[in-house]
Amino acid sequence: MSRIQSTFKVLNGSKALIPYITVGDPDSSTTLQLMHSMVENGADIIELGVPFSDPMADGPVIQRAAERALANGISLKTVLEIVGEFRRSNQETPIVLMGYLNPIHKMGYEVFAQAAAEVGVDGVLTVDSPVETIGPLHEALKRNGIDSIFLIAPTTTEARIQTIAELASGFIYYVSLKGVTGSAQLDTEAVSRKIELLRKYTTLPIGVGFGINNADSAYKISIVADAVIVGSRIVKEIEDHAGSEAEAVGRLVNELKNAIR
Repeated sequence: MSRIQSTFKVLNGSKALIPYITVGDPDSSTTLQLMHSMVENGADIIELGVPFSDPMADGPVIQRAAERALANGISLKTVLEIVGEFRRSNQETPIVLMGYLNPIHKMGYEVFAQAAAEVGVDGVLTVDSPVETIGPLHEALKRNGIDSIFLIAPTTTEARIQTIAELASGFIYYVSLKGVTGSAQLDTEAVSRKIELLRKYTTLPIGVGFGINNADSAYKISIVADAVIVGSRIVKEIEDHAGSEAEAVGRLVNELKNAIR
């Protein structure tokens, strides 16, 4: 059983909190502190953003984080090194890498998958890899015991949902709204209807992200989803609390976790 499967099994119907941070923002050592602080305050799974120069799915908050990380020289190789460092003291919390295909393609799918498995990565989500072309990466991840996490959007057709569900493992990531990360027009009734449709085609847990920015919205989404994914709001805490990032993010994660319990 994978770490992601085990986590949802242990939760046994309770809702998972999946916070997101960009690796290397503001620096590598703070990233490690943030990861441990999030776990201590209730994070069930950690989503790590791999910084990329053209993050098309991300709003301005995460774009700025990626720019800061890239300015610090953070690469995919650095991301894997940080995961390995985290695993020295935490063997339980699942880690999902979220990013774009180019750095993985450049490294090589099999080389990346082997290296990711070796350091303890549990899942990979590539934002710009449509299901029709993800085969080589998907197979490399599968051979190395890493889950392929897929995005499903409000505009995803039912036929396409079925195709994605056949390949996905770990959990399904439902994008709660049209647009980029950090948008604020969250329609929980529309999310609920889409999740009902998704459950026709998958028994995997369904996590919802994009547009969840406080305890109230986290609670509302937790009623209909298996996991609540929060990114831009957490990254904004990092941006706004230079020098005390781990404490600020820990407080927010604790608040979010309490809201969905």
